[in-house]
Amino acid sequence: MANIYQNAKLSLTSSGDTVLYTVPSNSRAIVKSILIAEDANATAVAEVTLVNSSSTAFVLDKDVSLSAKAKEQVISEPLVMEESEVIKVNCTSGAVDVIASILEINREDK
Repeated sequence: MANIYQNAKLSLTSSGDTVLYTVPSNSRAIVKSILIAEDANATAVAEVTLVNSSSTAFVLDKDVSLSAKAKEQVISEPLVMEESEVIKVNCTSGAVDVIASILEINREDK
C-alpha cells in the first residue's frame, strides 16, 4: 500500500466540463482542498462536480463567482473519493486556474 501526495492542476477559459482528477481503479483518494483563482484580471464563474463510477454527477460548488484577482476554496473539509470517480471543472465565463491537493492511497501490495 502506497500513499501518493499530489496536486492536480488546470488552467481554463470558458469551455465545457474538463477533468481535473480521476481516481485510479486500484486506489482511493482524499482531496484536501480545491482552490480556484481568477486568471485574467476580470470576472470568472466556475462549477465543480464529482462524477461517480455510475456517471452520476454531484455538484460540489455550482457558481464559484470570482472578481478580478480573487481566489476561493471550493471544499472546506476533506473529500473521500472512491475508485474511478472523477472531479470535473467547468469555467462558464472568464478564465481560472484550479489546483487540487490530493492524497492517493494505492491498495496494491508492492
